[in-house]
Amino acid sequence: MKPTRQAAILRLVRDQRLANQEALRQALAAEGIEVTQATLSRDLRELGVVKQGEGAASYYAAPSAPPPGPDLSGVLPALLLGVDGVGPLLVLRTARGTAAAVAAALGQGGFEEVLGAIPHDDTVLVVTRTPKARESLGERLEQLARGGRLDGARGLAAPRTPG
Repeated sequence: MKPTRQAAILRLVRDQRLANQEALRQALAAEGIEVTQATLSRDLRELGVVKQGEGAASYYAAPSAPPPGPDLSGVLPALLLGVDGVGPLLVLRTARGTAAAVAAALGQGGFEEVLGAIPHDDTVLVVTRTPKARESLGERLEQLARGGRLDGARGLAAPRTPG
């Protein structure tokens, strides 16, 4: 899936000095992500990944500003499996290997009540400001997962209208 693959690409170019697309493709394959050269080129362009250095010392580098992340309304219906929490802590259960994509989309959502999100393999720990904020956020994310959409002005989930 594209959000998961692109999140892995960004993580790899931040963590390793990869000199070329073949080295990056092999690093992705080691994580179970198979990708063609054409798809990898397109992902690098979309993510704004650039080459730094010169000659044999060149390597891929992540952009200094994060690129726009995946849209929650597009990611959650496919990846969110469950929501649970206690106090100000919200746990999002995701499809295996997709928690980073969900956390990235959540980070781009502009939710004021979110202090931070920590992805694992199939869960995201979200720390909210208050238990009430956790309840509200959990309800909105569940609604999005059922096909709702975000109201861009306030980050509120609103039902989709047919058509």
